[in-house]
Amino acid sequence: MKRVRCPKCDHYIIFDETKYEDGQSLVFVCDQCHKEFKIRMGVSKLRPLQRDDNPDEQANKEQFGSIVVVENVFAFKQVIPLKEGDNLIGRRHPGMEVDVPIETSDPSMDRRHCYINVSRNKKGHIVYTLRDNDSVVGTFLMNEILGPKDRVRIEDGAIITLGATTIILRTAEDK
Repeated sequence: MKRVRCPKCDHYIIFDETKYEDGQSLVFVCDQCHKEFKIRMGVSKLRPLQRDDNPDEQANKEQFGSIVVVENVFAFKQVIPLKEGDNLIGRRHPGMEVDVPIETSDPSMDRRHCYINVSRNKKGHIVYTLRDNDSVVGTFLMNEILGPKDRVRIEDGAIITLGATTIILRTAEDK
């Protein structure tokens, strides 16, 4: 079974891809917004989906680390790399610019939920700082809610909860 996302509302439509050949065009009508759209089997102009049967949590150890989105009722497991500077984390939504878009249908996660800042201290070590972005339900670090102006240092393995979505920080290797 394969799933395709509606370009208008992000709703997933599931179909059996084994019934079709590469290069064949398919037309879908979204159940939610009634948008009609086409796809061509075996061809993608977009970046690949983050979905992977077994994403590598250690893949970004050489750069600035990553976050691991824990699989739950709203989303599958994802590993999303971080960059140096502010990383705005939020729910993926068409037209919404975030640095770390989490593919989820969790309604309690804001589209622009929190920031993880990645920087180097005076000794050259990478430092990670978490802060809330005035989200509706708040940002929790190890089950403690962050205040509106809190900036908290986080380490490898830090468990962060955004609505009903849990992410784990995987830091880069310090050289």
